[in-house]
Amino acid sequence: MNYNDAKQKFETYLESYDRSNDKVRLKIIHTYGVVHDMSEICHRMHLTEEDTELARIIALLHDIGRFEQLKRFDSFEPTTMDHAAYGVQVLFEEGMIRQFVPEDTWDDIIRTAIARHSDFHLEGITDNRTLLHARLIRDADKLDNCHVKLQDDLLVFMGASGKEIGAQEITPVVYDTVLKDQCIYSPDRVTKMDYWVSYVAYFCDISFRVSFDIIEEHDYLNKIIDRIPYSNPDTKQKMENIRTHLAKYIHDAPGVRHNYNSLPSYTM
Repeated sequence: MNYNDAKQKFETYLESYDRSNDKVRLKIIHTYGVVHDMSEICHRMHLTEEDTELARIIALLHDIGRFEQLKRFDSFEPTTMDHAAYGVQVLFEEGMIRQFVPEDTWDDIIRTAIARHSDFHLEGITDNRTLLHARLIRDADKLDNCHVKLQDDLLVFMGASGKEIGAQEITPVVYDTVLKDQCIYSPDRVTKMDYWVSYVAYFCDISFRVSFDIIEEHDYLNKIIDRIPYSNPDTKQKMENIRTHLAKYIHDAPGVRHNYNSLPSYTM
């Protein structure tokens, strides 16, 4: 298992896609951003070299199904395809995983982490090491999504300008959900503002304390909220309420505790 070897194979895989397409380009940037954030999380958690290498490879491959989704539908919308399930199909049912990781030692962990990385709730994983890696990829994915929301063209990933987004309302169920420290259920998102709120509500699904630390250090909450000019007065007030509520949540969150037999117990 070697991340650099896997990366070379991943670059070869990408040759069949149009890198000049904005959505493909953004997904490639996101993939490597998740690898970067994964490396930082693993470093701060003092994970073993093997777990760090495994986590980085999972990060590299976690969205491999997205590229096929874009090729078929030119969309990231979950209604078009379950990209996580398709990624598992490509890697394991079609055997592509052997191009990236010659050994099958870690197949169960990789399969589960990728299959479950976009689940609304992470439940039912009983093996501690598998649960660790499922939580790691979900945290790293959310951290890089902060970069996406701050740096990428709103018209590309939101389909609207900041001015158009900020003029819309927040649906009551979406507002109530985030104030309950819960993520937003995709079908509940009606307006563009609902989508924008869901991007900060992701913080309610962060697992590790080190990830909350990174969010605070980079001031992601305030930066994401402040990217949109809120011309709708009700929306503006609600976003300030969300800001105050989530800032306290992020600061106070203890993070989950996790250990398995090769690691000491630690707070994350």
